[in-house]
Amino acid sequence: MSAPNSDYDPVEVGVLSEASIAGFVTDALAAVAAAGDLDELKAVRLAHAADRSPLALANREIGALPPAAKATAGKRVGSARGRVRAAIEARQVELEAARDAAVLSADRVDVSAAYDRFPTGARHPLTTIAERIADVFIAMGYEVAEGPEVEGEWYNFDALNIPADHPAREMSDTFFVESPDSGVVLRTHTSPVQIRTMLAHRPPLYVVCPGRVFRSDELDATHTPVFHQVEGLAVDRGITMADLRGTLDHFAAAMFGEGLVTRLRPSFFPFTEPSAEVDLECFACRGESVGNPDRPCRTCGSEGWIEWGGCGMVNPRVLIACGIDPDEFTGFAFGMGLERTLMFRHGITDMRDLIEGDVRFAAAFGTEI
Repeated sequence: MSAPNSDYDPVEVGVLSEASIAGFVTDALAAVAAAGDLDELKAVRLAHAADRSPLALANREIGALPPAAKATAGKRVGSARGRVRAAIEARQVELEAARDAAVLSADRVDVSAAYDRFPTGARHPLTTIAERIADVFIAMGYEVAEGPEVEGEWYNFDALNIPADHPAREMSDTFFVESPDSGVVLRTHTSPVQIRTMLAHRPPLYVVCPGRVFRSDELDATHTPVFHQVEGLAVDRGITMADLRGTLDHFAAAMFGEGLVTRLRPSFFPFTEPSAEVDLECFACRGESVGNPDRPCRTCGSEGWIEWGGCGMVNPRVLIACGIDPDEFTGFAFGMGLERTLMFRHGITDMRDLIEGDVRFAAAFGTEI
C-alpha cells in the first residue's frame, strides 16, 4: 500500500502562482508611480492594498491549499503585499512634500492688507488714569477707598458741614433718588467715602478715593452730568498745610511732568478751613506767555496758571462729626476731576469725546495695563 500523496493539489488556484503574484505587484507599483497627487494615491491604495485588491483576494485563497503549500504561498503573498505597502508609503511622503512646497510657494502674505476684520478694543483713558493716580498714592503709603454711589444726605452733605440751605442741596444741582425728602441722593462728590472711612477707622488715615459722581449739569464741551473725581484725605497728628502743599506738588509732577509747580489761592469750602483752589503752572508754556503777545498760549489764556481742583485743612466740625478729636488730630483733603486732569494731560478740548464710546478715541491712548 502506498503512502498519502501530500503534494497533490486537488484545487487549481491560479491566482497564487508566482507569475500571477508578480503581475499583481507590477501593476500596483506602476499605479503607485503614476499617482500624481494624494487623491490619486488614495485611489491606488484602495485598488491595490485594500480588502478587495487582487493581492487581498489571493491571500484568501491560501486556505484552499494543502498544508505543505500554504507556507510557500503565504510567504509569496505576504512579501508582495509588503512591497506594495512600502511603495505606497514612500510615494505618499514624496507627494506630501511636493504639496507642502507648492503651498509655501503659492501662499504669500500681503503685509499691506488689513490684518483683522474687526478693530481691536482699548481700555478707556479714564480707567487707566484712575489706576495711575492710585499707583502714585499707594507708593506714598495711601490706601484706595471706595463707597456707594447712592448715598444718604447725611454722608453727602451734613457730615461735611454743608448747611441745609446750601444751593448744592437743591434739585437744580443734585439728583435725588426719590423725592427731595427721601434723604437719598446720587453722590455729588467722593467726599462721603472719606466720611465713611473716618467713621470706620481710627487715625492715622491716608486714603485716596477715585470714583464716579453725579450732578445735574447740561452736557457740553466742559460739563457732563456724570463724571469722575479723585479725592485724598490724610488725618494724623501734626498734619499741616505744608504737608498738603508737598503732596499736591508730587501729585502734579506725577501727572504732568517734573518741575511743574502748584499755587494755592484762598477760597471757601464748608468742609475745609482754611480752603484753597489749586492752580497748576501751565504745562504748555510754563508761564512764558504771560505778558508776551508774541507767544500766546491757548491752554492757559496767557495767564500762566490753570485751575485744577480744591483743597484745604479738614474742618474741625467734620472731624467731630466722625468722632475724631480735632485737638489731637488734624488733616488735609483735596479733590480733582479725572476728566479735567485727563484733558490737561493730553490736550483734549471736548469732554464729550470721553463719553461717546468711540474705540478710535480710546485706542489713541494705547493699551496701558
